[in-house]
Amino acid sequence: MALGNKLGITNSAEFARPEEKLTKARAAELFDKSILQQFEIGTYKGLQQIHGYLFQDVYDFAGKTRTVNISKGNVRFAPLMYLDAALDNISKMPQSDFDEIVAKYVEMNVAHPFREGNGRSMRIWLDMILRQELGQVVDWSLIDREAYLSAMERSPVNDLEIRHLLKNALTDKINDRETFMKGVDQSYYYEGYSSFVTGDSKTDS
Repeated sequence: MALGNKLGITNSAEFARPEEKLTKARAAELFDKSILQQFEIGTYKGLQQIHGYLFQDVYDFAGKTRTVNISKGNVRFAPLMYLDAALDNISKMPQSDFDEIVAKYVEMNVAHPFREGNGRSMRIWLDMILRQELGQVVDWSLIDREAYLSAMERSPVNDLEIRHLLKNALTDKINDRETFMKGVDQSYYYEGYSSFVTGDSKTDS
């Protein structure tokens, strides 16, 4: 069953393609219309702004903190009763160097504040912090899907692996459209979406 959505689609397999197409179109707008420049950087509010923009066409809960406990596989994310406090603390975490930024990213992933779309929003959020603080972003196309997912699963205990993956994929192409669009495609691929190419109007494959 698909999550309740604005498209009225109940079958998750049928919902995946239009959800991907609509949200990737919004992701392209974030870059092409310089919308990201209007968002806060490194705070939960900034992440809400990204999530709200990406998912505005498909979910009523776009940009809204989840109201249920969630888990994925064997991973249980922050309990609802502690979520608001956790998000406030994460917003205040330092982000002056690479290790601090990754630690902040890992903690936000543990919080997983939205009902759906956390990873896709958080990777854009991470790049915004890296761009501001270090003048770099992640070239996500260089990071293997299984390696990334495994590293993120282990990151709450030890973030050495994810730090290594991210550091080796840093680039100074912070204003490069192709890098951004390919990054979105790879980010979606991590979550199992690969039917459309971000920023390409002829995207149906």
